Amino acid sequence: MTEATHFDIALLSGLKREHALDLVWPMEGVPAGLLSFRSPSEWRQFVLSLSLPVGVPEIVSAKYHRAQMLYFLAWLYPDLIKAGELVALTTLELALRDRYGSKVKGRRGDKPDFSALLHCLKKDGLTDAKIPMVKRSGGSAMGFITGKNEPSLAQRRNLLAHGDPFDALPCGGLLELARDLIAYAYREMITP
Repeated sequence: MTEATHFDIALLSGLKREHALDLVWPMEGVPAGLLSFRSPSEWRQFVLSLSLPVGVPEIVSAKYHRAQMLYFLAWLYPDLIKAGELVALTTLELALRDRYGSKVKGRRGDKPDFSALLHCLKKDGLTDAKIPMVKRSGGSAMGFITGKNEPSLAQRRNLLAHGDPFDALPCGGLLELARDLIAYAYREMITP
């Protein structure tokens, strides 16, 4: 069964939206463009376009797939995007722990925290020029990875996990950024 099979369009076909599903998302040459989806099939295709490349370990791919499924079901309940963001960030943390966890020590000898793992990406040579989403749209993501810009990815994950009462709108491009960072961490294992 293919990944696309799990995103059964019949799940979405029962709901007729009065308005398009609009999202702020990085677009060609525009770091914060507006995407508009008018049909479930358009939305499905977009979510599938954000899949991980072949070669990422199954445990990471399966968890990332959950984030995609939450995005997919957001056609029915747009608030599910926020849950998808949390799963995307915890999947990124899992991937970074797998790839860099043995290279960095946490405080008091514990497992390294998410922000320390994110810094490993920079130490491993990551730059904005190596992030496909940033290359396509312009702008910068490195400050959110290293913590120079706030809320950083680590802060955003913590806010989502601990029920930030002021967080309402989706973070445009978060699923795509998580995908690009996971792919970078596993770049030596990815099948071209």
